[in-house]
Amino acid sequence: MRKGVQNIENTENRNYKIIAVDDEEGIIDSLSIFLKRSGYEFTGVTDPMEAIERVKNEHFDLMILDFIMTPIHGDQVVEKIRTFNKELYILLLTGHKDLAPPLETIRRLDIQGYCEKSDKFDQLLLLIESGIKSISQMNEIKKINEELEKSYLESIQTLRYTVDAKDTYTRGHSDRVAAYSVLIGKHLGLPDSDLKTLRIGGLFHDIGKIGVPDSILLKEAKLTDDEYSEIKNHPSIGAHILSTATIFRDIIPIVKHHHEKYDGHGYPSQLKGEDIPFFARIATIADSFDAMTSKRSYRDSMPIDLVISEFERCRGSQFDPNLVDVFLDILRNHFDEIKKIQEQYK
Repeated sequence: MRKGVQNIENTENRNYKIIAVDDEEGIIDSLSIFLKRSGYEFTGVTDPMEAIERVKNEHFDLMILDFIMTPIHGDQVVEKIRTFNKELYILLLTGHKDLAPPLETIRRLDIQGYCEKSDKFDQLLLLIESGIKSISQMNEIKKINEELEKSYLESIQTLRYTVDAKDTYTRGHSDRVAAYSVLIGKHLGLPDSDLKTLRIGGLFHDIGKIGVPDSILLKEAKLTDDEYSEIKNHPSIGAHILSTATIFRDIIPIVKHHHEKYDGHGYPSQLKGEDIPFFARIATIADSFDAMTSKRSYRDSMPIDLVISEFERCRGSQFDPNLVDVFLDILRNHFDEIKKIQEQYK
């Protein structure tokens, strides 16, 4: 390899962080020399439990992991890491091919490759280079997906703002529903990925109102049965609008089913109990709370004691009883968090 080309590759390698885990200090020292010479940012750890904590608190692109270690083996290390990190690229080292874990274990734990230990590290270097190429491609795909998601999100936001412009009630309503949904999710201890789904689902839950005629959407008098039937189409319309993009796959159940009732008397699908998607059950509570506490042209907002009474009355009929209990606790003991949202999205 020409020296100039090698220097370029070494410079590129500095963008990638590798952690090696082996309870033999000699192996770590050898890998340190070998990988730093190749330009990688390297961390060596002899304690597998410490390695788990390092991965939990720092970013690494690739892990080289010994299989037979104390106090726990490599497959157990991977099992623990996969509970909080699904993306780390992992290569397993074995003293002998007969000591490698079963293929089923490697697949289940999403271990990308393994090789026998060797003084020359030739096979390992090939696996690392292959792994780095895969990581680079995945990062590029992730970047493209993020750009596509941002672009599509902006397009749908434009539709949402069009709805807001048509109906003054919806202005701020979707933001509050998103924030209340996230608040409930936090009190349930849901992970950040679920909170993101709840937030985006709340923002777009009424997007289908773009397909409801203004004469119905803006009517201040009581709706006729036919007009109410038109309004009831908005969850299905919204789901259809979002169905063209796979990035909205996770929020479509929220958009389509946020008007289902726990007793099966909601719409559009008359789903009942836990057949209603979990996130939709959360959004239903958030949506109903904002409807109760928002001032409309034909009525004032409900005082909080009546709101609490209404949730207690509809517990198990309109709303999931367990989720109502969580939300009632928020209303009674954490109302400052509710007020903060109301102040933010007046």
